[in-house]
Amino acid sequence: MRQRSVGMLVAVLMMVPAWVRAQPAAEVRQAVQAATPQLQAWRRDLHQHPELGGQERRTADIVARHLRALGLQPRTGIAGTGVAAVLKGGRPGPKILIRADMDALPVREETGLPFASQVTATYRGQPVGVMHACGHDAHVAILLGVAQALAARRDSLPGEVMFVFQPAEEGPAVPGAPFGAKLMLDEGLLRDFTPEAAFGLHVWAGLQVGQIGSRSGPLLASADEWSLTVTGRQTHGSRPWDGVDPITVGAQVLLGTQSMIARQVNIAQTPVVLTAGQFNSGVRFNIIPEQATLVGTLRTFDAQVREDVIARFERIATDYAHAAGATAALTVVNNAPATINDPVLSQRVRPSLEKVAGAGQVVEMPLQTIAEDFSQFANRVPGFYFLVGSTGAGIDPAQAPANHSPRFLLDEAALANGMAAMLQVTTDYLEAGATR
Repeated sequence: MRQRSVGMLVAVLMMVPAWVRAQPAAEVRQAVQAATPQLQAWRRDLHQHPELGGQERRTADIVARHLRALGLQPRTGIAGTGVAAVLKGGRPGPKILIRADMDALPVREETGLPFASQVTATYRGQPVGVMHACGHDAHVAILLGVAQALAARRDSLPGEVMFVFQPAEEGPAVPGAPFGAKLMLDEGLLRDFTPEAAFGLHVWAGLQVGQIGSRSGPLLASADEWSLTVTGRQTHGSRPWDGVDPITVGAQVLLGTQSMIARQVNIAQTPVVLTAGQFNSGVRFNIIPEQATLVGTLRTFDAQVREDVIARFERIATDYAHAAGATAALTVVNNAPATINDPVLSQRVRPSLEKVAGAGQVVEMPLQTIAEDFSQFANRVPGFYFLVGSTGAGIDPAQAPANHSPRFLLDEAALANGMAAMLQVTTDYLEAGATR
């Protein structure tokens, strides 16, 4: 009886594809090792030639040419510069989506790297430097590497994979234009392809290279861009009683919102951040102007809390303005919903991450008040988003220049680690869902 059981076990194992029977991380690492020189070359080239949101034409051309070289048929021009391609495996299985963002930031680079960006551009009317200060150059390189590895074994691959190279994750260079993920979806990215899961990653200065950060449920905040216009009545600065001062009202409203967050919102249950980044008013030292404009961001993790905070903000603005004889108009635009990792998918993916990084190197992340429009994909299908450590050995991540800093410095070992993690996640998911 025991001999027959052993024989049956051997027979079952022989039916399992070699990709699964082998040490999984070893198979993945072979593919990553072969791709590492190209990962570095892609990343350095893209880093030296960054492009702002909606302007990623050179980047998109590089992506499309490589996907064609892999035998794929990329769709280009989605949301302006977005690129997508579907790899069909030789065996039946699930459909999944993997996404990388392509755009850079209006930041003048201060890293001193030999391939540092010297690019300048005009951003919302102002001359700026342009830098991959958030690591999207690494994201593009990683996803190109994953596409290359999966295409190399397409005959034995179960299912289908859509590779999405997205523009304008940081927002468009043109004010008021949609962010890239929503625009790609609005233009029919998933019209003929319905994935059952979506995956994304981000290199992260807050983690040591070799670490991977993940979290089930809410991970990244929703991001709203708000604008408050206070209209008073212009008068001479020496006679404020003859007019209505919108600057004072604007300041009172801003302070009122901070009291509201501290005293009216249960931030022990869910964090809320409301920040003003601009306060513009007037042209002369002795004239009280007619209008003042404040612009800022609201970060929340819960849709109901978000709606409640916006309603309170509007009430505070209206009441302070009314008390002073002014008017106030608040507009709020949601740039990205909260990024929420599907709990079932999170549980399923974690062993894949541990195969690559080791169980002790997969870190449970606290809530992050940054935002990401990967959430647009994760709102359509179950999604999972993780962070890949990018701060080199010997540097304290808590002291390292953060993402968006002009001195953000990526340890290029993060390229191989990111590719290995995403490749392991996708292959494990596809193999588990194979139908024969």
